[in-house]
Amino acid sequence: MKEITTKTYIKWFKDMSFWRKFEDKCRSLYLKQKIRGFLHLYNGQEAIPAGLTHAMDLSKDKIITAYRCHILPISMGVDPKKVMAELLGKKTGTSHGMGGSMHIFSRKHRFYGGHGIVGGQIPLGAGIAFADKYFNRKAVTLTIMGDGAVRQGSLHETFNMSMLWKLPVVFICENNKYAMGTSVKRSSNIEEIYKIGKSYGIPSYPVDGMDPKKVSQVAYTAIERARKGEGATFLDVKTYRYRGHSMSDSELYRSKEEVHLYKKKDPILKLKNIIIQNEWETIENLNEIENEVKKKVESCVEFAEKSDFPSLEKMYNVVYHETNYPFLDK
Repeated sequence: MKEITTKTYIKWFKDMSFWRKFEDKCRSLYLKQKIRGFLHLYNGQEAIPAGLTHAMDLSKDKIITAYRCHILPISMGVDPKKVMAELLGKKTGTSHGMGGSMHIFSRKHRFYGGHGIVGGQIPLGAGIAFADKYFNRKAVTLTIMGDGAVRQGSLHETFNMSMLWKLPVVFICENNKYAMGTSVKRSSNIEEIYKIGKSYGIPSYPVDGMDPKKVSQVAYTAIERARKGEGATFLDVKTYRYRGHSMSDSELYRSKEEVHLYKKKDPILKLKNIIIQNEWETIENLNEIENEVKKKVESCVEFAEKSDFPSLEKMYNVVYHETNYPFLDK
């Protein structure tokens, strides 16, 4: 794995601060009705992509995930301006404005979506890994899901096949405790989710998802195991989302006191304290980084708002690949 240095911590702080501000701006745009449909924010979970991408080979490894999917593609190199444009439904977006918040996609950067069906991405991730093994690409697919998706039967079928065929896949549960709004304790007889993988012979581990260094170290071991042809690993990455499941979530299932307690464990704040305590950077310079981040987010919004919406003809051509689609004139 690439060495974790002072520069790594500074990069993590800069990236994670940008991702947080990006999501905050998305919330603001949603309230102004500039972003429509559903919106699932990533606030609090930023240490996960920071750690994963440090451990990955971004020239060939892949990620597939569920619908909380704005930040992961940005962490893999997708232009955040294009992600913002997609959120606003503009033709300069990652899917020409026709995927929206839940369906960010980039073949170039090997990010295979945002999927709206709970758990639907799990067998797809194994399928991508199967193709990599078949063609001997030495690539690994990180298949990410929420704790709610672990209840889906497709996970169990996929776990079984991934071990039978020794697929180069790492299954990652972003365990933020509540799925849509029901705690793990109320929805599963097995509260320690990582133990589910053990019944299939999958090496399975709990991971501190609020620390990018810990995420990176465990992820690297899992990725290299997969790359060597030894099969899957299942990581139960324990994290916490500071916003509701989506913008329509009234959050009646948890107390304000609990959220406040977890905000004391904020991964960005922890990074900032580590950097300051070790005198790797001054407070003034970190504040300047935060100011630069805000400007970068505003440039994303400006790009998106100045972009045009896709034409009706373009929309149907992209979706259906038919020049004579019968409903164009109706």
